[in-house]
Amino acid sequence: MKNNILVLGGKGKTGRRIAERLHHLGHDVRIGSRSETPAFDWHQPAGWPAVLEGIGKMYITYQPDLAVPGAKEAIQALTKVARQQGVQQLVLLSGKGEVEAQRCEQIVLNSGIAATIVRASWFNQNFSESFFLEPIQQGVVALPNAHSPTPYVDANDIADVVVEILLNEGHDGKIYELTGPRLLTFKEVIAEIAKASGRELQFIPITLPEYVNAMKEMQLPEDYVWLIEYLFTHVLDNPKNQMVTHDVEKVLGRKPIDFTDYVAETVKTGIWNKAVEVK
Repeated sequence: MKNNILVLGGKGKTGRRIAERLHHLGHDVRIGSRSETPAFDWHQPAGWPAVLEGIGKMYITYQPDLAVPGAKEAIQALTKVARQQGVQQLVLLSGKGEVEAQRCEQIVLNSGIAATIVRASWFNQNFSESFFLEPIQQGVVALPNAHSPTPYVDANDIADVVVEILLNEGHDGKIYELTGPRLLTFKEVIAEIAKASGRELQFIPITLPEYVNAMKEMQLPEDYVWLIEYLFTHVLDNPKNQMVTHDVEKVLGRKPIDFTDYVAETVKTGIWNKAVEVK
């Protein structure tokens, strides 16, 4: 039986953590990334067979999001190559409450390969490793949907769940929805970060059109602007996503990491105190 594990997006928020855990446990891990050899590029399917050669299990995270146009076709093509290469298990990272992502989930579940879906709420690490970091560093955070409560999940919990699925039986065909233990609004999040870091952070509630216009003025890519607008409307403001689940505890036998604990650990890195160069 093949034991090699491919981690797509192996240098990202979840993939990096999963790869580190698997390495530590002594497993053979291949990182799926454009900077690796052989390189994995979602836009270069001709190179996929080489990356999947000899792989027994695969963790799939699609960039930038399973909701974007073209994701379904890419996942369909990838599962076909996986079957041809003899991959025996798939774990797909999906978004909680995303209709488009659920279409991709069904492709994976119906691929003929043993598969598990991990639907995640918004990450704690969005505030320290992603698009909310720079405003925090600058001291002013202006966001829409200020009062929408979200059960932020920690990327370390996601990694632990995925590793459990990859290494142990009993998860085939399952769909797990991962959240943190409580709901928080943007205002509450920024207040917690400010208190723990000892900084004065200003939170400004704005409308979604104002936020979208600001991104366009910054000349961010159109597909990025579309994705953020989609996430704020169809995901963040979706009542179905404003609920705490207990799947982290179900899979791991422990409670999920609380946002306060995430903040306490992140403050130690000093990431929120770093000055941002204004260009």
